[in-house]
Amino acid sequence: MTGPVTQPQHPGGNLPAAGRTETGGGQWPAGGPDLRDRPPGPEARAAILEVSGIETCYGETQVLFGVSINVGHGEVVALLGPSGAGKTTTLRSILGLSPARAGTIRFDGRDITRDATHEIARLGVGWVPDDRRIFPTLSVARNLAIARKRTRFRSWSLDDMFGIFSALEHLMERECENLSGGEMQMVAISRALLGSPGLVLFDEPSQGLAPKVVQDVMAAVSRLREAGISALVVEQNAATALQVSDRVYVLDHGRVVHEGKANRLLSDDGLRVRLLGI
Repeated sequence: MTGPVTQPQHPGGNLPAAGRTETGGGQWPAGGPDLRDRPPGPEARAAILEVSGIETCYGETQVLFGVSINVGHGEVVALLGPSGAGKTTTLRSILGLSPARAGTIRFDGRDITRDATHEIARLGVGWVPDDRRIFPTLSVARNLAIARKRTRFRSWSLDDMFGIFSALEHLMERECENLSGGEMQMVAISRALLGSPGLVLFDEPSQGLAPKVVQDVMAAVSRLREAGISALVVEQNAATALQVSDRVYVLDHGRVVHEGKANRLLSDDGLRVRLLGI
């Protein structure tokens, strides 16, 4: 890289201090099952993904500044923050699409910092991008068939997908360009799972979906945990993400400004407003 690296300027005041918060508060939102208030098992405490001090740039503009996050085996972790905080860039760095210029990324004990994206996928990292990126002129069945591969992790079958998304079975012969947004998201998630991932990266999985479809998508994320599959969820709908997550990281200005238990952030109104403005 030539020339100085410039940090983009953002509106707002000082960054909140990073750290785990253990304070309580009123429940928010009201109702709904608490899926996270349980001690993690030994397997969940071992990290399948270790991101250590990564710095990522677009051209001469630096976007990530020493970002470090871990995801345990069978753990769902939310990655939250305002628009432009660096959430999607973090996912792209993990996938090798926007390679980190400093720091390290390890998946399943292997350093993947400099690996190509297709190599990272073959190791067992799945991706559900915000724009789904399915092949519109191919049928649902064909989109799913070309995604199948074997890794050292659990294999998923079409019957497994039909168990998660019951409507999917009736869409198999339909061309994807004729699907609704919710149906496309079912295909995108199923495609990721049929690749036998140990970790799935979700980028805005609820974006543009009806509330009932959002519930189905988040139920699928919970199913991953039950199957021992890890997930890192980037989501603007913080309440939805926190309800299904074990832990949470908050990014702002390209830096981690908070790490802690998801249910703590969900229940602490003051902290949530300070970090997320909601």
